[in-house]
Amino acid sequence: MFGRRDPHGFTDEEVDQLAEVSSQVAIAVENRLAFERIAALKDKLAEEKLYLEGEITQQHDFTEIIGNSAALRHVLTQIETVAPTGATALLLGETGTGKELLARAIHNRSPRRGQTFVRLNGAVLPATLIESELFGYEKGAFTGAVATKIGRLELAHRGTLFLDEVGDVPLEVQLKLLRVVQEREFERLGSTRTQRVDVRLVAATHRDLAAMVSEGTFREDLFYRLNVFPILVPPLRERREDIPALVQHFTRKFGRQMGRPISTIPAPAMEALEQWDWPGNIRELENVIERAVILSQGSVLQVPLPAARSTRKEPASAGSRNPTFREGERALILKALRESKGVIAGADGAAARLGLKRTTLQSKMQKLGISRPGY
Repeated sequence: MFGRRDPHGFTDEEVDQLAEVSSQVAIAVENRLAFERIAALKDKLAEEKLYLEGEITQQHDFTEIIGNSAALRHVLTQIETVAPTGATALLLGETGTGKELLARAIHNRSPRRGQTFVRLNGAVLPATLIESELFGYEKGAFTGAVATKIGRLELAHRGTLFLDEVGDVPLEVQLKLLRVVQEREFERLGSTRTQRVDVRLVAATHRDLAAMVSEGTFREDLFYRLNVFPILVPPLRERREDIPALVQHFTRKFGRQMGRPISTIPAPAMEALEQWDWPGNIRELENVIERAVILSQGSVLQVPLPAARSTRKEPASAGSRNPTFREGERALILKALRESKGVIAGADGAAARLGLKRTTLQSKMQKLGISRPGY
């Protein structure tokens, strides 16, 4: 600041000098602000690059949704309906049903498809870390905060944030999340500067959020904000007709990865896979097929029968109760032996039909008490 009491205190020469100095100061200030904006953008791009590299290394296959059951088609119709609107969507279903894949489908069918899809799983992080991961923090915000960190919200700006297992988000974080959903603004930890963000939120959970609201473990106002467009994702046992397509897809996928050209999936093995409950859903099925590809030495898929209980009813002539795993396995082996006319080894033998090694089948037969003339 410059000033004189005399109304004519500055000469023309001094005015010119002050104008020149003020112009230089303005340029310096403008450069400083531009530098800060560039630095912030550089930090965001660096964080985004690291995040996207992490996504790539996970090698998820999200290029397509496998299946054509009525239950799955209904879900896809709902996705096609909500995706272009920008509304918050809530995916409800058991663990392993493919909710993240469906969230990506919502993003890819929306106007935000060219922007970043960012995910955060509320179940895999400690409660103390969820807040800092979601909102980011400033240098010195807490012990160990040696540098500023951009949160997932900022990374998802103009894109989509997928908040998986939202039912596991702590109550104190739920309040801040509600503000984001309602006002589209937040502050980093350790900062007083309010930031606005343009994010499309897709949430998912396997929990009963309405029951959690009644119990006081989930905020009612946040529940209503998230529950704008709920989509119920069916478990695998309710879309069994999709299992053959999923088995073939995973067999091709792991066969390529491991360099094992598997061309045959035995019918009895496929039937067994279709019968089981799959409490872990698609994720469990994928793990079983990966293990099967590892065990397979030739072109026939060697399927280790999963130790689960079937919910599918047997025909009335065979009794109406659900078979246990032991009973179900025994019935499948007997069926294969009858179809092979008692032959165990060979291309058309019972072992090949079940996708088992001859010695493995013989061991199972001994444990289950199967012998001639029982089949």
